[in-house]
Amino acid sequence: MTLWTPFTVGAMELPHRLAMAPMTRDRSLTDGAPSELNVEYYRQRASMALIITEGTQPSDDGRATC
Repeated sequence: MTLWTPFTVGAMELPHRLAMAPMTRDRSLTDGAPSELNVEYYRQRASMALIITEGTQPSDDGRATC
């Protein structure tokens, strides 16, 4: 078994065992909803196979940026 060995997670067949780690981009709207920037960011990285998306803040106090 190597990093390049395909495997299955639930119903998804992934081409390898690499994943893009989550990074806090904070491109969401002021109410925390995803924006078009979020969509484009993940669209550009979709060929990675498995992407672990960023977290979201549970309240305004939890925002890293304003």
